[in-house]
Amino acid sequence: MTEGTTSAVEAEAAASADENLVSRLEQEGDIAADYLEGLLDIADLDGDIDMDVEGDRALVSIVSDGNDRALQRLVGQDGEVLEALQELTRLAVHRETGERSRLMLDIAGFRARKRTELATLGAEAAEQAKSNGEQVKLRPMTPFERKVVHDAVAAAGLRSESEGEEPQRCVVVLPA
Repeated sequence: MTEGTTSAVEAEAAASADENLVSRLEQEGDIAADYLEGLLDIADLDGDIDMDVEGDRALVSIVSDGNDRALQRLVGQDGEVLEALQELTRLAVHRETGERSRLMLDIAGFRARKRTELATLGAEAAEQAKSNGEQVKLRPMTPFERKVVHDAVAAAGLRSESEGEEPQRCVVVLPA
């Protein structure tokens, strides 16, 4: 094979792998949607399920046409019930596929709002570390929250790391 042919074969293999990943993630979303629809029926709650694929994970959202208040029970205080439902949904996907899922669940826009708040927090902490030249240690966070903050700090051009043990693990923003 020539170098050009090898590159074409590699590109075709990469495209096929991407298609397989998206197909697998769409399957995870479908399984999760079925599981969550059953849960909504049992709880006698109204909600629509939206599915998407972002990067290397399936995103599933439960949204309401109007009364998000009823869905707030599925979010719980500071997202605790949402976290538990996400784990149960991941287990349901694992039971069907035999593979570990990184599926992300959102209910009534809770995670979307949280992501925006955390991105702002990460950018502000990065700015503080830049201006005073000292590391900035943030409050303990969940893995989801830490990931959003790490991404925001990286976007601001600084490094960050996590320290501590769960559930007290937190992000430390390092000065340049």
